[in-house]
Amino acid sequence: MTAQGRDQPGAIRREEQVRQRPVAARLAAVVLLAVPFVWLGMVLAISFLETPLKFRAPGITLPLGLGIGRLVFRALNAAELLLAAALTLAVLTSTAGRSTIAGVPTTVLIGLWALLVVQVAVLRPRLDRRAHQIIGGQVPPRSRLHLAYIAAECAKVILLPTLGIVVALRLMP
Repeated sequence: MTAQGRDQPGAIRREEQVRQRPVAARLAAVVLLAVPFVWLGMVLAISFLETPLKFRAPGITLPLGLGIGRLVFRALNAAELLLAAALTLAVLTSTAGRSTIAGVPTTVLIGLWALLVVQVAVLRPRLDRRAHQIIGGQVPPRSRLHLAYIAAECAKVILLPTLGIVVALRLMP
């Protein structure tokens, strides 16, 4: 905005608008912008890098890899639940969030929660039981549960940057 624009009656500069927001709303905006990309990095690093590489490491047997994977994904899902809760709280307290309650960020957030609940409450317990069987020396029947979990991870890889980009665009002047 030009100096002339700032001097016009009723014209409020973007910087002043940001400073006038309550601290909670400014913090919420930072969370809405940062958390989707942090979460995306975690999913990419663990699901698409660590997990496949783990089984190629020398000396890692299938039972050992599954045991490690169970621990890693339990920790990842716990962190994801915290990040989803932080995003939800940010949407509820952010000025930008309030203006988008019926918009894309809220819809994407609901989609992320749905994927996460399915992974944590439905898929992972079944995958854990299957891993226990393999670790115990049994050979369970073939299953597509793992593919469903991977599909959910792929959906998150699409939704998370979508959320971050939409929020960034809405926060820009």
